[in-house]
Amino acid sequence: MDIWLPAKAKNGEKQSLLSFEPYRNWKYKKIRVEPDKPKENSAFYVSEVKKLQKRNEKNTGIEFILDKSNTYGDFASLLNDMAIAQHDTYAYDLEKTGHLFATVNYIDPNVRELEYECLLCNDVIGINEVYKVTFFDEIQQFLIHLPKEAYYIIFGFLFLLNFSMLSIKERFQMSH
Repeated sequence: MDIWLPAKAKNGEKQSLLSFEPYRNWKYKKIRVEPDKPKENSAFYVSEVKKLQKRNEKNTGIEFILDKSNTYGDFASLLNDMAIAQHDTYAYDLEKTGHLFATVNYIDPNVRELEYECLLCNDVIGINEVYKVTFFDEIQQFLIHLPKEAYYIIFGFLFLLNFSMLSIKERFQMSH
């Protein structure tokens, strides 16, 4: 399981852009995670996260309250529940509370897609002709796959054929 945690900021240091601070004042539903019980309550946690996704309310989420009695297994079980619910927006507050926050990924229902002119959109480019292999193509493919030594034999044959044609030509010429 991959877990990415931001660096913990030191006192007096400027907050990182990846800090949880911008999300701290959102409206969160608080759910206390009982130690060694997240596997048993997994269906409840997944259903709560799915309800959060369906509500699609801006600046809301679920705060899973973890304390010192919770184990790494409890934390891993919560992350597994996020994967089951297909909820990718969550944060672990290392700096102050140590709680896991499932934040809503708000999708504005009033947003319209921009319409623009597209010259090639929805066009189908196809070829109606079926390519037929010709005799010339077959010869080309045959010659491409020949070993190098075969070219010496073919060149020798053509060389001897050329001389034999010249000798036939000389024999049929009439002397004047």
